[in-house]
Amino acid sequence: MWQEISKFGKKLVEQGLVSSHFGNISVRVGEYMYITRSGSMLDEITKDDVVRVSIYEPTSLDLIASSEVTAHREIYKNTSALAIIHDHSPFAVIESLIHREQGKERIVPIDSEGSYFLHDIPIVEGGIGTEKLANNLARALEERKAAVVYSHGVFARGSILEEAFVVASMVEHSCKMMYYFDIWKDMNKLP
Repeated sequence: MWQEISKFGKKLVEQGLVSSHFGNISVRVGEYMYITRSGSMLDEITKDDVVRVSIYEPTSLDLIASSEVTAHREIYKNTSALAIIHDHSPFAVIESLIHREQGKERIVPIDSEGSYFLHDIPIVEGGIGTEKLANNLARALEERKAAVVYSHGVFARGSILEEAFVVASMVEHSCKMMYYFDIWKDMNKLP
């Protein structure tokens, strides 16, 4: 299991979706999840960087698991997710800031792939590692494959890690297209 998590940790760093020490990855297996440890370098994950914790109740290993273990737990309990990737992709974070300044609660992709596959991306609030964030994410991801935590990053879910990675990549791609298109519109004084 840790090898698959390691593979996608490297991909996240290579794609610029996280800096090495930020973000986290988990996979659900039955009543447990395998999740990266707090502070682990995602591009250098070893067997010791992944811990197994219960989906249904906190355990003593929560202390060394990712600070977002509560969010992963709630998402697994309330959605069909079997894999979760949390990244800190820069354009998604920027768009969450811009959209909230404009009073919007969702990012609606303007590119055809993002529009077709993502529809819209909820922007949720809550502090890192808090119950509020965990509950907000679980609600947002009941019907969506991704949500952006305001000023923090993306949570993407899938039935396997590859699907969660594709979703996380699509969110960043759509946010990047939106950001650059808005710059072009501003430069050309278009509405």
